[in-house]
Amino acid sequence: MHDPSPAPVETAEPYRWRWLILAVMIVAEIMDLLDASIVNVAGPDLETSLGAGSVGLQWVIGGYALTLGAGLVLGGRLGDRYGRRRMFLIGLAAFTVSSLLCATAPNIESLIAFRLLQGIAGAMLLPQGLGLLRENFSGPELTKAFAIFGPVLGLGGIIGPVLGGFLIEGDFFGLGWRSVFLINLPIGIAALIVAATFVPKKAGDRTVRVDMTGAALVVASCALLVLPLNQGQENGWPLWTWLSMAASVLGFALFALRQRRTAAAGREPLVTPALLRKPAFTVGLGGIALFFGGLIGTQLVLTLFLQIGRHFTAGDAGLGNLPLAVGTAIGGAVSGAFLADKIGRKVLQIGPLVQLAGAAVLWCELDGLDAASFSIWDIVPGVAVAGVGAGMVIAALFSFILAAVDDDEIGSASGVLSAVQAVGGSLGVAVFGSVFFARAEAGDFTGGFHRALLVQACLLVAFFAITFLLPEKGRPEEEQHGIAPETTANGSGTEQHLTV
Repeated sequence: MHDPSPAPVETAEPYRWRWLILAVMIVAEIMDLLDASIVNVAGPDLETSLGAGSVGLQWVIGGYALTLGAGLVLGGRLGDRYGRRRMFLIGLAAFTVSSLLCATAPNIESLIAFRLLQGIAGAMLLPQGLGLLRENFSGPELTKAFAIFGPVLGLGGIIGPVLGGFLIEGDFFGLGWRSVFLINLPIGIAALIVAATFVPKKAGDRTVRVDMTGAALVVASCALLVLPLNQGQENGWPLWTWLSMAASVLGFALFALRQRRTAAAGREPLVTPALLRKPAFTVGLGGIALFFGGLIGTQLVLTLFLQIGRHFTAGDAGLGNLPLAVGTAIGGAVSGAFLADKIGRKVLQIGPLVQLAGAAVLWCELDGLDAASFSIWDIVPGVAVAGVGAGMVIAALFSFILAAVDDDEIGSASGVLSAVQAVGGSLGVAVFGSVFFARAEAGDFTGGFHRALLVQACLLVAFFAITFLLPEKGRPEEEQHGIAPETTANGSGTEQHLTV
């Protein structure tokens, strides 16, 4: 007798080792993100060991973020063409080797060069993570994986100075600052073995063309912008610094023009040109640069003030960042859990106001400092309040900018935003480092911190004004991470580095 019931639909079994893939993605990419801030507390040790001056220190810290940001979109594109597993393994191996090179650097010039290489390796590694998770998870499990992935990565960027301080002060095996980079070796090798063994092979799309000319324009434009900001203060701002910054603006304009022409010719651009015609998105790029430039810059100045101005050890200076980290976590939890949904865009306006209040409290705390009896508790209230405001913004910023983006543009948009975030951090290091050292070299460390707070206040006011041009509501949670079902492959793996 014929059975009229339909035949059962066979569904593919989930990949057996998928949760191990999540673990190795988290470990490898946290290692990458830690290195953006882990050397913040290494300044005095680098000065003693390698003779690093203020400009050298700015390049060691900001150079990594520069090449990381400049290469992120290209890294995502290479993953599309050659396969994300392959590019992840190449990026991870290169990152591990460049970490070893950093640890063995004989002079400050070599260390800067190796840090630039490390940033390039990170740019190949970071964009593959989200894409690999999308290839191995689906449905509710994919949402769960991203719910773990995002917050853990956010924590990775915050705890860098704390871990760096612990390693440097511990002076394990007499390695000093070199242990900050050597710790990547066992972690990188283990992650490489696990990834090579358990991440399934999946071919890339060889029909995807990689716009190397466009990538070169981005790298050159970023370098032309950051170079004079790092060197200008020491050299007295000669004519070449201003010409370099002007050439940078021209380079970015040429990049945008090339992207339009590439798309018009029917080829795949690095950045979807339609994004650059969306006012809310382009304004959002400015907001990302302003906010993260100020955040990363003030975090660096806080560490420099504690170490150079108040002679804290590397470990104590690292712990001095904890109030900022705790405040950021609290602000992010409040914003992400309910505030952004309840009041929408207003959370992006309340956040910078809270940061400004924290900066004002910190200014007053610095005015009343007694150098002889100073402790970190003297500035905890201001730093913690500023952290709460920063966390409110960090938790929601990307989703409000992406709300102006079409579903098929989310991947490309996320890559561009993350790249601007990294480059903005590099600019923050250059600008705030120059502002602080301009006064610190004369022994006025409090004055240097005051000037840095003034610069931050200007950036926060500009950011506050920009928020009124963003959409009133953010994207749903699953689209905040660029994982909407319609997301294209282009750059889909680039995560929000500091989101919590």
